[in-house]
Amino acid sequence: MHNRPQPFNYKLFWRRTALIIYDIISVILASFLAILVRYEFHVDHIPAEFMNPIRNFLPVNLAMTLALFWAFRMYHSLWAYAGETELQNLVLSCVLSGVGNVLLLQLFRIEDNQPVPQSYYFLYVFFLIAFEFTSRFSYRYLRSRKHKRENRTNSISVMIIGAGEAANIIVKEIINSHFSTMVIRCIIDDDQGKWGRYIQGIKVVGGRDRIAEYAALYDIDQIIIAMPSVSRAEMKEILAITSRTGCKVRTLPGMYQLVNGEVNVSKLRDVEVEDLLGREPVAVDLDSILGYVSGKVVLVTGGGGSIGSELCRQIAGHRPKQLIIVDIYENNAYDIQQELLLRNPELNLTVLIASVRNTQRMNWIFEHYRPDIVYHAAAHKHVPLMEASPCEAIKNNVLGTWKTAAAAAQSGTKTFVMISTDKAVNPTNIMGASKRICEMIIQTFNRKYEGTKFVAVRFGNVLGSNGSVIPLFRRQIAAGGPVTVTDPGIIRYFMTIPEAVSLVLQAGAYAMGGEIFVLDMGEPVKILDLAENLIRLSGYRVGEDIEIRFTGLRPGEKLYEEMLMKEEGMRDTANRQIHIGRPIEIDESRFFKELEELKAAAENESPDIRSYVRAIVPTYKSPEEHRAEQERERAASGEASGQTGGSGGCA
Repeated sequence: MHNRPQPFNYKLFWRRTALIIYDIISVILASFLAILVRYEFHVDHIPAEFMNPIRNFLPVNLAMTLALFWAFRMYHSLWAYAGETELQNLVLSCVLSGVGNVLLLQLFRIEDNQPVPQSYYFLYVFFLIAFEFTSRFSYRYLRSRKHKRENRTNSISVMIIGAGEAANIIVKEIINSHFSTMVIRCIIDDDQGKWGRYIQGIKVVGGRDRIAEYAALYDIDQIIIAMPSVSRAEMKEILAITSRTGCKVRTLPGMYQLVNGEVNVSKLRDVEVEDLLGREPVAVDLDSILGYVSGKVVLVTGGGGSIGSELCRQIAGHRPKQLIIVDIYENNAYDIQQELLLRNPELNLTVLIASVRNTQRMNWIFEHYRPDIVYHAAAHKHVPLMEASPCEAIKNNVLGTWKTAAAAAQSGTKTFVMISTDKAVNPTNIMGASKRICEMIIQTFNRKYEGTKFVAVRFGNVLGSNGSVIPLFRRQIAAGGPVTVTDPGIIRYFMTIPEAVSLVLQAGAYAMGGEIFVLDMGEPVKILDLAENLIRLSGYRVGEDIEIRFTGLRPGEKLYEEMLMKEEGMRDTANRQIHIGRPIEIDESRFFKELEELKAAAENESPDIRSYVRAIVPTYKSPEEHRAEQERERAASGEASGQTGGSGGCA
C-alpha cells in the first residue's frame, strides 16, 4: 500500500516565508544597530574600516544565521505554545551567530586596519535576541491577551489553597491555557514563610484563617484545594471553612497523582462525600486476607450488587482457586463478569444466575462446586420498599439466608460470612428485623454444624451503594433542587464500599464461628449537614439557590442507627476497626419452630407477617409504634429545652 501524498500546506509555507523575511531584516538591523550604538548613533563618526567589513560580511552572516535558525527549529515550533525549550533554542542560535561573527568577520576587514570593536559583537547578539524574542513570543502574548479579553465577562475567579508543587503545576497550566476561563486571584497557605511571595506571578496572601476574607475581596467563584497529601481530618477542617464562602470547591485526587506527574487541571474533581467524613481510610491487613482466600474456592451471592461486586473485585485480586458469582439479576452479573475478566484474565471465574430462594438450585450449586468460603451478600435492602412488601423481605432475606446456609453446611463449606446491617439492631423496619433473624440463623447454624464457621458482619450505610442518599443529593442539586431530607435530626454512619468490603474480608479471616463482627464506622454524620455541605461545595447557597425540603421519616425509618444491641457487649480484634458482639443465647427449638411459622406466613402472603417477625425479634417495633415513641421523645426533649432556655430546634 502506497502512502497518499500530503497536499501542499500553503498556510505553513507563507508563515515560514514571513518569518524568514523578518529574520533577514532582523540580522541586518542587528548588524548596523550594533555599530551605530557603539558610536552613539553618529553615522559620520563610524570609520570606513569598521563599516565596510560589516557590510561585506552581511550576505555570509545572513546565510549562516538563517541556517542556524533552521537547525534550531526556529521555523518549525508552534510559537503559540512556546516554552522554556523554544527560548533556549532561540538564545543559543543567536549566540552562535555572534560567535560566527567573531570568527568570520576578521576575513572581511581591510588589511592592516584595526578589527571591529569588541562591543559590536555583544551588541549584535543582544539586538538579534531582542528582535527574535519579539517576533516569536509576541504572538503568544497577543493570543493570551486576546483570550483574556474575550473571557473577561465570563471568567471564573479562582483561589488556590496550598502553595506547593501541585499548586505550581495547576497555576502554570491555567495561566498558559488558551481555553481555560479561570483567572487565579490569590493563593492560600498556612506556611508564613510563603506569605507575600509569588507563584507564577500569583501572590500567596495568607493562611486558611483568611480564606473567607479573600474570597469576598476577590469575588472568588471557585476554590481549588491543591494539597494532595493532606490528611482527611485536615481536609474536613478546610472544607468546613470553604463551605461558608459559597464558592464551588474542587480538589486533587491524591498524592500519587503528583508522584506520577499526573497533576493537571483535568485531574481536578468535585469534593466527594468521603472528604467530608473527616477520617483516614480504613487500614486493612491485606496479607491476612491474601492468605485467607488465596487458593480457595470462593462463592459470592448477590455478586452483581454494590457490595457483592466489590467483594468479587477484591477477592479476584487475591488469587482464589475459583471465584463463583451467584446473582438473580443477569445484567449486573454480566457487568461484573466482563469487568473481572478484563482486569484478571487468568481468573477462574464462574457466573451463575440463581435465586437464593430456590432450594434445589442452591443445593445443586453447592454440591457441584463445593466452595470453601461463602460471602452471602444477596438481600433486599431498601427500607421503604420492604415496608410495602414485607413478605418479600422475609422470603429473600430470611428464607434465602436459611437455604443458602443449609446448602453451605451440607456441602462442607469451611466459612460462611453473612453481610448484615446496623438496622438489625433494635429494628423499626421489616428489612432490619429480617436481617436480625438472619444473624440468629447464622449463630444457631454455627452451633448446629461444627464443620462450618458461620459469622455475620454488621456495618452501616455505604457511600455510593445502590439506594444511597448521596447519589440522590447529587441528582437533586444538578436539577436545581430541592434537596430532600427526611428529618432535620436524622444521623447515619457512613463508610466507602471498598473500606467496608476490605473489613468484611478481614473479618472472615478472623472468624472462629458464631461471631457478629461489627465494623467501626467512625463518627455518625448528620444528614442535614451533609446536604448543606454538598450544596455549598457545589457553589450554591442553601435556601437561596438550592432549597432543602424536609419530607418526614419514611416508613420504617428511624433517626439514628445503633451498631450493637445493649445486651451483646463487645470485644476487640487485632484490627481496632473490627469488633465482635457477644452472641445472644437463643432457644433453638423454639426459634426453628417460629421460623417455620414465619416461612409459612410469608409464602401465604399473610397480612399479619409483622406479628410473626415480632415473635422472633422482641426488640422489633412497628413503624406506628416507633413514630409514637419518637413523638414522646421529642416532646420530652422540647420540655427539657424549654426549662433550660434552649431553642429546641435542630441545627
